[in-house]
Formats: sequence, C-alpha cells, structure tokens
Amino acid sequence: MAELRVDMVYGSALYQAARDTDKVDLIKEEADGILSVLGNEPDLLVFLNTPAIAAVTKKDIISKIFGGQICDELLNFLYILIDKGRTRHFAKIVSAYKEIISREEGFAYGKILSVGLLSEERLRKFEEEAGKLLKLSVKLENLTAPDIIGGVKIFVNGKVIDASIKSRLKDLRSSLEQ
Repeated sequence: MAELRVDMVYGSALYQAARDTDKVDLIKEEADGILSVLGNEPDLLVFLNTPAIAAVTKKDIISKIFGGQICDELLNFLYILIDKGRTRHFAKIVSAYKEIISREEGFAYGKILSVGLLSEERLRKFEEEAGKLLKLSVKLENLTAPDIIGGVKIFVNGKVIDASIKSRLKDLRSSLEQ
C-alpha cells in the first residue's frame, strides 16, 4: 500500500510540473520512451535501482543517455527519483501520471488486444462501444496478441472486456466438462 502512495504522490507532482509548464503530453510521450529504453535495457534498470551506486554516478549516466533527448523537467524529475531512491517506482509513477491525465481530461485510456492491428475506423468503433459499456470516454491503444486466436480483449480502468475466441473456447470447454 505504501508503494501506491509513493506512486500517486510522485505522479501528482510530475503532473503539476507538466501542467505548469504546459508539457503534459510531451512528458507523457517522453516517459513512455524512457520506459521503453528501461524495458529493452534491463542492466540499466538494475544499475539505477542498485543502492550501492552513488546518486551522482547514476545522474551522470542518466544525463549522458537522456540529456538533450527529453525535456529538462523530466530529466530533473529523474534526478529527484535518484536522490530519493525511488527509481524502482518509475513505471508505477508514470502509470499514476497517466491516470491523473485521464481523470483531468475526462478520458479513460486503455489497451485493446487483437491478432493484428485494427483499422482506425474499427478502433474508434471499439472505443465508442467500450465507452457506452463503461459510461466513459475511452481512448484505446491497439496492441497485437496472436495468442487470443481472434476477436479482441479490452482493458480499461482495471476492467476487462474479453471477446476473444480463446476466451470463448475456454468457456465452451468448461461447459462441456460439466
């Protein structure tokens, strides 16, 4: 529970800084980019999360990697996380930041999994339908997941709408076993 508190406090602080400098969307995109780099470079993540390494060394490396690539506000935010020993919370902080943006904009952001990428028209249709079901304005990010066999699986605000063939086959198997 303490982690949630840390994530919300830092996510809120990041949002306030982003809003004050009119860089809400920029910081969201750049934070996603950092998460992508950390996902692709697990050694960098281990380095940042190792308490035995001095903060000044971590900041120097972060500056060399991201300096000039991300806005000063986000770079300074990373420095604060390093100083406070909170880098391991970065992904959850970014998630909290995005939730705050969603709330402020009146949108719920989610993901839709499909075997292949959906056309813009189909994606908008799913956003409308999910919005009606959840009584929210929904924006979906389309990701591919060949293991669902067909159909779609939608995740929004902790809720799942599973219209995948894999789910239907599992339900069919369950009913046949009874």
